[in-house]
Amino acid sequence: MILIFLFFSILDGGLSQLHFSVPEEQERGTVVGNIAEDLGLDITKLSARRFQIVPSSRTPYLEVNLENGALVVNERIDREEICRQTVPCLLHLEVFLENPLELFRVEIEVMDINDNPPSFPETDITVEITESATPGTRFPVENAFDPDVGTNALSTYAITTNNYFYLDVQTQGDGNRFAELVLDKPLDREQQAVHRYVLTAVDGGQPQRTGTALLVVKVLDSNDNAPTFDQSVYSVSLRENSPVGTLVIQLNATDMDEGQNGEIVYSLSSHNPPRIRDLFNIDSRTGRIEVTGEVDYEESSTHQIYVQAKDMGPNAVPAHCKVLVKLIDVNDNTPEISFSTVTESVSEQAVPGTVIALLSVTDRDSGENGQMTCELHGEVPFKLKSSFKNYYTIVTDGPLDREKAESYTLTVVAKDKGVPSLSTSKSIKVHVSDENDNAPRFMQSVYDVYVTENNVPGAYIYAVSAVDPDVGQNAYVTYSILECEIQGMSILTYVSINSENGYLYALRSFDYEQIKEFSFMVHAKDSGAPELTANATVNVIIVDQNDNAPSIIAPLGKNGTAREHLPRSAEPGYLVTRIVATDADDGENARLSYSILRGNELGMFRMDWRTGELRTARRVSSKRDPPHPYDLLIEVRDHGQPPLSSSASINVVLVDSIVEGRSGDRGSVKSKEGSLDLTLILIIALGSVSFIFLLAMIVLAVRCQKDKKLNIYTCMAGDSCCQCCSRQARGRKKKLSKSDIMLVQSTKVASTAQVPVEESGSFGSHHQNQNYCYQVCLTPESAKTDLMFLKPCSPSRSTDTEHNPCGAIVTGYADQQPDIISNGSILSSE
Repeated sequence: MILIFLFFSILDGGLSQLHFSVPEEQERGTVVGNIAEDLGLDITKLSARRFQIVPSSRTPYLEVNLENGALVVNERIDREEICRQTVPCLLHLEVFLENPLELFRVEIEVMDINDNPPSFPETDITVEITESATPGTRFPVENAFDPDVGTNALSTYAITTNNYFYLDVQTQGDGNRFAELVLDKPLDREQQAVHRYVLTAVDGGQPQRTGTALLVVKVLDSNDNAPTFDQSVYSVSLRENSPVGTLVIQLNATDMDEGQNGEIVYSLSSHNPPRIRDLFNIDSRTGRIEVTGEVDYEESSTHQIYVQAKDMGPNAVPAHCKVLVKLIDVNDNTPEISFSTVTESVSEQAVPGTVIALLSVTDRDSGENGQMTCELHGEVPFKLKSSFKNYYTIVTDGPLDREKAESYTLTVVAKDKGVPSLSTSKSIKVHVSDENDNAPRFMQSVYDVYVTENNVPGAYIYAVSAVDPDVGQNAYVTYSILECEIQGMSILTYVSINSENGYLYALRSFDYEQIKEFSFMVHAKDSGAPELTANATVNVIIVDQNDNAPSIIAPLGKNGTAREHLPRSAEPGYLVTRIVATDADDGENARLSYSILRGNELGMFRMDWRTGELRTARRVSSKRDPPHPYDLLIEVRDHGQPPLSSSASINVVLVDSIVEGRSGDRGSVKSKEGSLDLTLILIIALGSVSFIFLLAMIVLAVRCQKDKKLNIYTCMAGDSCCQCCSRQARGRKKKLSKSDIMLVQSTKVASTAQVPVEESGSFGSHHQNQNYCYQVCLTPESAKTDLMFLKPCSPSRSTDTEHNPCGAIVTGYADQQPDIISNGSILSSE
């Protein structure tokens, strides 16, 4: 029956240890015990918890059934082959489970059975004894050897019953027994020269086993004095790993005889086991014992050498002594590091204390030479934690960040406390697995994208980019545009984005005159779990092109030709008219220059290229025939690249006076009463003109009193127009000729009054009311009324981005001909 002894012991850190016993020579498959049951583990969960043997502790003699935890014999166990004379004979296994990590040490003691009989090295043992030997003289005989231990080892010796000798069985310090043949009665060679007896060695097993040899005793002639040693036991110290030839001890035996009877020969006694003969040798002449093999403290810390000295005379009687060699341990074994289990990768979100690896450290030396310290080399977020005796675990000691370090090489250094100290190191590599802990990040928070108007729909305009320091799916970024509206339409009808690379494309052709700028938000998200996102603002700024030619507003005429009057008495510098033009473009594309293209070959007129004023350059020639007017072609050119231009025809007619010119213009209002006197008509006309002129001068004087520094009068208003610009003044319409009115662009838009004008058309399908501002300007040197036509007031830009991620600056222009204001009264444009 198999004896199984189970006990639990709590050691250094609470690791459990199991102890089993199994007799040697058991058949394969013999159950030694059940580890799982003895530990109280759930057998059904062994596979899930990866129940297994630590590889470094495996033995071919035993195996563990990983399904049910049974410990069984795998092959024949021979205690004498495994442990020789070592008691107890132990085998060790380490098993561990995961989730959570638990380590158990299993100790199996191999019990000896009495399967070996004692045996003598030779079947015939010869002992020579001089006949002069006195009773009580002792003679050593060859020892028998029994590889069994304990009670099964050699117990005693026996000899055939006789009248001359008996055996004295003695026990050595290591527990081994040897026999000495003791002379009980004097010998007489002449009576019997040879004695033969059976020498029997008996062990203590049940049943007992014996071994025999033939003991032959030869009786010799006498040699009076035997050699003697100074001491019966010598004790010496010897460092392990001493080189071959190292002196162990110098023995000296003396013999009182002379000649050959006093010449001593030394030898190792037959009591010595074969291992002693392999390690040591004695010089037969000098008695010098030297090292002949490798002495290892870890194999055996002490050795006993039995030496005999014998003279060379006839019937020599040998003398015996024992040399006890105590080995001194030296630090000749480096620590050994063995990893039992290693986790190849750990999540960067692993909490401190997560187990990475399990390892053990051993040193075959003893004392301080075998005491070790173990540490983790380098500045790493891991630490070494002692768990049980020389077992350690590597655990995380701080937060991990894969973006800073993708892997760590962990080097464990073990060092003993010997002199000099020996150390060893072993490294493992641990990879940090990625977690989605980084959101995409745009290279810029705001992108300004400049797009020239009239672009091709579908054209590439810009590329936004976001980076994610994670890897794999956690770093795969896709792009999209957040939904919003521009001019009542989805932003997705304006631009699109490639979801993979962030390329932006225009979906329509942009018109600077319709929309100057708009903004939207690009959304980037990774493919991790959970998804992380980021936003960036894209401002699309439309760059103006010179795609609008100047538009001439005044003077206006029928069939494209305006008619202006020039008195013959006009002085040089007389203002004939003022050309007023606008350009829907912006900047240099809208800066206009005025010039006379044709009709001024005689140099009668000069044109101010900046203001558009057409003035006389000299007096009118008296020889000029009135029926032949001046036909001028005026060109208005912008400063764009390439420049665009428009032209207007002006017919300048010579008149004797300004009154005549006006009466000529009003030919359509001829009186039906042909009977009126022409003189009366002239008097009434002159009186009316004088009255109007006087009234205008009075108004001018009153207004100049309010603002002495300005000759240009403006209507100041906030959200509504002032009285001088109000549409309510339409009831006081005055009939003036267009030749008396000039429209010029105002340069002070910000301070002008605003007159709401309903827009008749716009770009695309968008409709918006625009405010136009006008200024009335009366110049003392002109007999006509100068009017100022202003562009629309500053466009408004959406500033509400909190609820709408889009914004735009939109510009519109009225297609209707504006009303004209003169001296606070609205005049018809007809």
